[in-house]
Amino acid sequence: MRLVTRTAALLAVAPLSLALTACSSGSSSSTSAGAVKPTASASASPKDPNTGLATGAQLKAALAPASFFGAGYVVDASATRDSGPMYQEPSSAPASLAKPDCTKLGGTSWIAITGDTGVSFAQNDYTNKNTSAEMAQEIDVFRGTTAPTVLTHLKKAVAACPTLKDEDTKTTAKVKGATTSGLGDEAYTITVTDPAWENGSTLIAVRRGTAVVTVLSTAGHDNGAASAKKLAAHVAATMGTKAKG
Repeated sequence: MRLVTRTAALLAVAPLSLALTACSSGSSSSTSAGAVKPTASASASPKDPNTGLATGAQLKAALAPASFFGAGYVVDASATRDSGPMYQEPSSAPASLAKPDCTKLGGTSWIAITGDTGVSFAQNDYTNKNTSAEMAQEIDVFRGTTAPTVLTHLKKAVAACPTLKDEDTKTTAKVKGATTSGLGDEAYTITVTDPAWENGSTLIAVRRGTAVVTVLSTAGHDNGAASAKKLAAHVAATMGTKAKG
């Protein structure tokens, strides 16, 4: 089974490394049920635009645990990151939605194709040591009404990426996107396939309030469709209403 390249993922999270370095010593807080619960320590005042938004330290508690993935899956420590107990400065500057970097859809932090970054995030990846199947999960939280815009940007970017070049196999993969019902406030599913691969990959973005959950899966024999949907539903449900601020 094809292991999705991490090159794009590492490039995508590189700008966030400073935030991680500064905030990695903080502790997280969550409810007993696992839903995210913002704390007063992360908010300076009622006028603070980050008031009520979950921090990265809190978001990591909403990621699916190791037990979710089953036998054979191990976490990739090098791809396990979060923005800590503080917030980072967001940006909303898509490089070009008309001509996006389509190769980002071949990496685990594929939401970076939109050019939007939030005030907090948490992510990790799991790889099956027996089959090389990969499952990745990420949560990004945005201020105000930015989260719906991220989904809009994603749809535009995917529409501009009917194909992408696989640098490993030197082949061209096909990309298809479709609006998905039944997950969160809105959801979008992307399927990436290539005859040169043993299995394709499914990417799903789910918006829940101010949070955008993104997952990737190459597990199974259906281009990762079923496992990606199960993972996306789990993380989005765990986020609960607390992510809405």
